[in-house]
Amino acid sequence: MSKFIQAVSDYYELTKAGYYLGVAVILLLIFVTAAIIAKRQNVGKMTVKRIAFAGAALALAVITSFVKYELPMGGSVTLFSMFFVCLVGYTYGVSAGLTAAFAYGMFQFLQTGATYFLTPFQTCCDYFFAFTALGIAGFWYKKKNGLVIGYVVAALVRGLFHTLGGYIYWMDYMPDTFPKSLAVVYPIVYNYSYILIEMIITLVLINIPPVKKAINRLVTLVSNDDAGSGDISAQA
Repeated sequence: MSKFIQAVSDYYELTKAGYYLGVAVILLLIFVTAAIIAKRQNVGKMTVKRIAFAGAALALAVITSFVKYELPMGGSVTLFSMFFVCLVGYTYGVSAGLTAAFAYGMFQFLQTGATYFLTPFQTCCDYFFAFTALGIAGFWYKKKNGLVIGYVVAALVRGLFHTLGGYIYWMDYMPDTFPKSLAVVYPIVYNYSYILIEMIITLVLINIPPVKKAINRLVTLVSNDDAGSGDISAQA
């Protein structure tokens, strides 16, 4: 088909050249967008401490993504993996948040999506757009209740991209047990079922007073190299 994409049976597969080109283009778009937004947020430079914290949070997100409960209809509820990605954005702003979220999306793609996909746009909806959306929690950087609001919005937007891909590409995979009269809402039910369950459980956990206090202390500790940042614990 081309040196970047090749047809295999009834689906498409990236060639090695296509894989590297796609990664390079998307990375460029993410970093340019993040840099523009970061200037408006007046976020400091990524210090060694920040990089270490972001790396640790991303590692926790990856590890906890393997600890999951598979729902009967499909989709899985993980052990708070979305939260760890959103935490980077809330702590260091949207630039760091989008970068970490994109890296997480890359891992998810390599783990489950790189060997099979329908079209490049479907891949973007299910992996790059959906998981990178978790980084928009960074828009609520240092804002009052920003961690909770940012997490909720990011999780809902992630579901929106999954749902879009579901309507365009996955309707034929609707199980026979799902009521045909409700077929129009199948992608919404399928995708938001596992996302909302994980979101609700996470929100309950992070609002338990001892847990909330621990998170606030952690965010304050890893943010104290910010010029004029002060104590932001009361804002989370």
